[in-house]
Amino acid sequence: MFIKKKYIWGVAGLVVILAVAIYIFPKQAEANVFQDIWGSLKSQFEVFNNSPSDNSSSVGEEIEKTEPVVLYKPAVDYENAVIAAVEKASPAVVSIVVTKDLPIIEQCPYDPFSDIPSELKQYFNLQGGSSFSRPCNNGKTERKEVGGGTGFIVDAGGLVITNKHVVFDEKASYTVLTNDGKKYDAKVLARDPNIDLAVVKIDAGGLPVLNLGNSDSVKLGQTAITIGNALGEFRNTVSVGVISGLARTITASGEGFGAEKIEGVLQTDAAINPGNSGGPLLNLKGEVIGINTAMAQGAQSVGFALPINMVKKSIDSVKTNGKIVTPYLGVRYLMITDDLAVKEKLSVKSGALIRGGDDGPAVVPESPAEKAGILAEDIITVVNGEEIKDGNSLVALLMKHSAGEKVKLKIMRKGKEMEVEAVLGER
Repeated sequence: MFIKKKYIWGVAGLVVILAVAIYIFPKQAEANVFQDIWGSLKSQFEVFNNSPSDNSSSVGEEIEKTEPVVLYKPAVDYENAVIAAVEKASPAVVSIVVTKDLPIIEQCPYDPFSDIPSELKQYFNLQGGSSFSRPCNNGKTERKEVGGGTGFIVDAGGLVITNKHVVFDEKASYTVLTNDGKKYDAKVLARDPNIDLAVVKIDAGGLPVLNLGNSDSVKLGQTAITIGNALGEFRNTVSVGVISGLARTITASGEGFGAEKIEGVLQTDAAINPGNSGGPLLNLKGEVIGINTAMAQGAQSVGFALPINMVKKSIDSVKTNGKIVTPYLGVRYLMITDDLAVKEKLSVKSGALIRGGDDGPAVVPESPAEKAGILAEDIITVVNGEEIKDGNSLVALLMKHSAGEKVKLKIMRKGKEMEVEAVLGER
């Protein structure tokens, strides 16, 4: 065992002091002085005995004793909660495969000199015929996979929720692959005209079902879990993040369905990749709080999901009526912002300014809005006691009601507040 130099010099010094004390004060040394000094010597030897004895350490080098790292228990609890949520939800998550009959492009012979007079052909020795070819369509087709997405089962009888943009093509065929490897032909029952939602049906029974949570209770920073058919290839891919934004307004676009403005969506940094569209956004209980619908281009970990409360009425409508019945007021409007309020010198800083555009008039003729007496340039501020504001648009508030239901609207007209009633129609 190596003894550190500083301890050797300390012991030597104490021995010298002890000898001097005994020589000068023999009686006292027999008592307190001797006991105190002996106590110091004893403590020094205890340090020697407790010092590390690693022979690989050089003399005089201090060795710091380290304890094994113990995993913080709440971290284990969190990991177990994520695993439990995924195990609970995965059986009800499905992959959707899109197939379509596409033309077979072949190489057909043609004569590039067919329009040139024969005399010139002979003079310049131009030869056409089968030596030249070009792509052509002879009317033949073959079925090919052209896309894919994700969905989740909400009814044991085979109702599957997904995005409208996943199943937008009415000429395509759709196949649902369940988590247990089974394959089903799928029929699109309904596409929501207002939001990126569709409901498809497969002929099956006794299927596992996902529970729908309450998206109104979602908080910034809470855990968010996505499960989906990432890139249309990696089924049941799991990613974990947090809710990083609430009540966002985005403009989503894609091939075949153009651009679409979506209000009130959740933002998350849990990875949403192509193919994840239509899959569930889950909380730690394994409940659906959103439907993954879009990702921001040119950014990392910026994805968006429809709040599940926004689509519950549509789901119930399909279960009851076999279709999505959407409430309809019949107005075009601009959401009022601080900048718009200043620019237009408006009397309020929030609400829906009824104004038409290139796509049509402010108030649709014969609509519930016209029958209720709503006019262009009116500002609707409240729907059945709920204020219209950023993240709580007119459409979002109307979607909480049903066709045929009467709603009370507060309106500002030329600086004066008034109240009207409108019976919502069906879009």
